[in-house]
Amino acid sequence: MSDPTPSSSPSPTSPQGELVIRTIAMPADTNANGDIFGGWLLSQMDLGGAILARNFAHSRVATVAIDAMAFLCPVYVGDIVSCHALHLKTGRTSMRIEVEAWAQRQKGGEHVRVTHGTFTYVALDDHGHSQPVQRS
Repeated sequence: MSDPTPSSSPSPTSPQGELVIRTIAMPADTNANGDIFGGWLLSQMDLGGAILARNFAHSRVATVAIDAMAFLCPVYVGDIVSCHALHLKTGRTSMRIEVEAWAQRQKGGEHVRVTHGTFTYVALDDHGHSQPVQRS
């Protein structure tokens, strides 16, 4: 049986999950084409997913995998970028989190899903070793 994920929807009209990051794409975040660099967007998504994972695990977390990443539309300077995270599954020490990034266009205000991916985080103890997720 596969995990139900929002990415299986062909074209969602609104974000799935909890709002975990909201920021503005700035000129310093652009690639050589003048669009927002994919690595910057990926880092925002990773931070947002880690926020949800940390709150879920009640401990430090570290990213151990990023799966099924799909860049759908470019992000432009001045767009408001929102990352939404949805908890999919918990293992003994890990959590799978679906993260979507949406852009509110500076010109026109349209909301567009620009990318999504599945991130896996592991719960860590104070020494940086994996530990069971503290389910509450």
